[in-house]
Amino acid sequence: MKRTTIFVPESLERELQLYAAREKKSTASVVREALAEYVAKRRLPGALPSFAGAFASGHSDTAERHEELLFKRKGSHAAARRHRRPVRARRPK
Repeated sequence: MKRTTIFVPESLERELQLYAAREKKSTASVVREALAEYVAKRRLPGALPSFAGAFASGHSDTAERHEELLFKRKGSHAAARRHRRPVRARRPK
């Protein structure tokens, strides 16, 4: 987390402290929740989160190959895994 400083009117600070005490939360957590809600409500429709697209794989077909990439096994294990029978859970003795 990153620390930041804000200036608020004394009356708002007092209301914030009373609200936080009533909710049994820290004033910092109340401010974080309020800011998150404020920003979420004002996000542009269809806007992606800030971390979206932060990583470049160098491939342009990742969405089409997602299952292959997520469930890829090394060597012949993938073929063997597709054809084996499911393992049944043992009953407790």
